[in-house]
Amino acid sequence: MSALEEKVKTCRRCGLRAGCRGVVFGEGNPAARLVFCGEGPGADEDRLGRPFVGRAGQLLDKMLAACGFQRFEHVYILNAVKCRPPGNRIPTDEERAACRLNLDAQLRLLKPVIMVLLGATALQAVLDPKGRITKDRGRWVERNGVLIMPTYHPAALLRNPNLKRDTWADLKQVVVKYRELVDPGHCSPHC
Repeated sequence: MSALEEKVKTCRRCGLRAGCRGVVFGEGNPAARLVFCGEGPGADEDRLGRPFVGRAGQLLDKMLAACGFQRFEHVYILNAVKCRPPGNRIPTDEERAACRLNLDAQLRLLKPVIMVLLGATALQAVLDPKGRITKDRGRWVERNGVLIMPTYHPAALLRNPNLKRDTWADLKQVVVKYRELVDPGHCSPHC
């Protein structure tokens, strides 16, 4: 994984690398069978070189804790694109496609059993370029032996707290599958 990270840090397949501070590769337990994939780094992530560390990341950590997961023990967290788009704009189709090789290489090494896609950009990057998170969230998709659950991005929950109920329903499904496929002894505080 560290060799891939060093390689990705030198990636110049799109223009994003020229406008950001650094590459945000991902973090967590590389042996974890549960991967969370977001959109791309924001300002805090770019500054610190870590995924999901701003307000949305703090909410994600609370969501993980409610499911009985810890960032560095049970999950690996990464993004569809590794460099911050200017002004936190949504990555373009071309930028997502350019970074797809990096994402695929990470996933080959991580070998997740379950993957949670956080938001429309992750959904479109991984499953369907025309996917809509409001339509596709909450339903399992199997791809190459990986069970994938699209749900809302934590930043969307900060903007619209009404989405929390649906997101919690999605995450409860993830916990059930995790118990079934990864760790039958796993129990969240809310089980």
